Amino acid sequence: VRNYMDDLFEGKIKVSIKPQYIELIPKNFKGTVKELFNENVPDSLKVIENRKLDELSGGELQRVAIEYAIQKPHDIIFVDEPSSYLDIKQRIEVAKKIRSLSGKVVVVEHDLIMLDYMVDYIHILYGKPGVYGIVSHQMATRNGINSYLDGYIKDDNVRFRDKKVKFEIKSAERDISNEILVSFGKIKKKLGTFSLEVSPGELMKKEIVGVVGENGTGKSTFAKILAGVLNPDEGEINEKIKIAYKPQYIRVESEEFVRNVLPKIDNRIIQALGVRLNKRLNELSGGELQRVAIAKTLLTDADLYVLDEPSAHLDVEERLVLSKLLRDFIFENEKTIFVIDHDIMFIDYVSDRLMVFQGKPGVKGVTYGPLPMREGMNLFLKNLGITMRRDKQTNRPRINKEGSVLDREQKEKGEYYY
Repeated sequence: VRNYMDDLFEGKIKVSIKPQYIELIPKNFKGTVKELFNENVPDSLKVIENRKLDELSGGELQRVAIEYAIQKPHDIIFVDEPSSYLDIKQRIEVAKKIRSLSGKVVVVEHDLIMLDYMVDYIHILYGKPGVYGIVSHQMATRNGINSYLDGYIKDDNVRFRDKKVKFEIKSAERDISNEILVSFGKIKKKLGTFSLEVSPGELMKKEIVGVVGENGTGKSTFAKILAGVLNPDEGEINEKIKIAYKPQYIRVESEEFVRNVLPKIDNRIIQALGVRLNKRLNELSGGELQRVAIAKTLLTDADLYVLDEPSAHLDVEERLVLSKLLRDFIFENEKTIFVIDHDIMFIDYVSDRLMVFQGKPGVKGVTYGPLPMREGMNLFLKNLGITMRRDKQTNRPRINKEGSVLDREQKEKGEYYY
């Protein structure tokens, strides 16, 4: 580190940074994608090269930021949270691109599966948020992530979390209720040039249905139909039930204190999520605002809770806390949760069954399920062309290296999901 700092100070090292908060980029550059890249636009961004940065979606802006940071002359590149706003297919493409870079790359990432897939070494940062932080020694990727889940760094003899994070060996075979909460027939919805076709299905009581698929295939559209925000063009939701809905994008137009928008109760959900009641809504960071929105949704009296991308802006620790909270919530309250997310580890940890969205992004979406986890994940992963295994020490899901012996064996058997 000392040598690096000396070289940095003397201008011997060129550094490129992909910032964490990409939402700030359009405020500092008002032109088009082509103007940002001085006409040298990468092939992957050609389709949006004439659009202004403030017209781009979160996923499009993220890909622009990553490509721009890569193109800048650099000896070392810092990539801060590259997975935000990207679907799983885009995350894998970005991970492959980062792995292919020459020179030194430092990545900060909360999606542990993607971190595992793209890096060679890990540093764990622990401490007390907003007070102090400690950087661990360097570890091999597998050992580093397993130490993080264990909450204990053996070589330093440091325990930074009271409880281990454990993954169930048979998450694909959990027993679920046979009592139907809500069912739906074939549903169709058209929005502009996009059309969605939903296959008939049902949601059971006391289950969590995970939802996976590329951006632009209708996941949020179906969530809005379930929540009654949108009406289908054909078909209907058969049962009339009470629904609590957390949308994908959370907008704040109020200066109210957090305590004024949550129920007036001392609730363990608020405590578990670490919600600070004495802050104003417009002062909250993305992660704080997400936790407030989740708490408000779960504290609403409902039969079905629809959560659209609840892990966005949350760090690893917060995602693990949320996973356990959701599982405890459905069993203690006998409720049902419908959760859309792009973090496979999060989806794998919380879900009893899976609903898979496929199709052509922005043009057409079709659904499969809800299906048993094994069947749903096999369908989903086969479409992505990746296979997964369980870590022998922690049982956490890991992506097999493309072309590895295990990858080839699983593809030959048609077993993409461990």
